[in-house]
Amino acid sequence: MKSYLACLDKEKRNHYKCRELSKEYLQCRMDRDLMAKEDLDGLGFSKGSEIKYTPESAEGQKAAEGFIAGKHIEKPRKWFWQS
Repeated sequence: MKSYLACLDKEKRNHYKCRELSKEYLQCRMDRDLMAKEDLDGLGFSKGSEIKYTPESAEGQKAAEGFIAGKHIEKPRKWFWQS
């Protein structure tokens, strides 16, 4: 578990980069009867469910592109007391 947490710190909380450590941790828990034995494929560790590379962060992407909040609203709305 400590190696998995260290990996998360190293990889800036990108869990998909620490996938193998997570798999080993769950298998260890099952081997020691600390959790119910289940197929790891059912827990999302099958070959087809591998996560492809994703960008590190999309934070600030909209701001860099000049995003203006509410611009998609076409007409101004009035409050119920305004006529």
